[in-house]
Amino acid sequence: MSAASGTHEGFTAEERAAMKDHAQELKTAARRSSRADKAAQAEQDVLAKIAEMQDSDRIMAERVHAAVVAAAPVLAPKLWYGMPAYALDGKIVCFFQSAEKFKARYATLGFSDQAKLDEGMMWAAGFALTEVTAEVETRIAGLVKQALS
Repeated sequence: MSAASGTHEGFTAEERAAMKDHAQELKTAARRSSRADKAAQAEQDVLAKIAEMQDSDRIMAERVHAAVVAAAPVLAPKLWYGMPAYALDGKIVCFFQSAEKFKARYATLGFSDQAKLDEGMMWAAGFALTEVTAEVETRIAGLVKQALS
């Protein structure tokens, strides 16, 4: 609660929706049988979520997905809070956040603390995306490879 205004500053509707998405993802994953079935279905879930996105977000997410999978086939695609994400040993390394999902000005390619992007005392863990070009795909591939090194 904000002392000045007396209003509660809780989660936004978009944040609550993301948390509900995550709870559903966990329930769905728990119901799947074999590890191979879970992995195959998780990738299909990611592709389906990407297909649901609006035009520019969908195009960027498709290109990010292709770049991440090509650069780091060891990463497993899965949904994370309703967003396409890529995990190593079950831990999220990077994710794509559409602009539309949180009503943001731009989409984001984010990296978790699992990503080894450390560079001195401060480094970027998120990158704004307005378009994914061949040059951006190359940069994404390099960041993903660095995240795993």
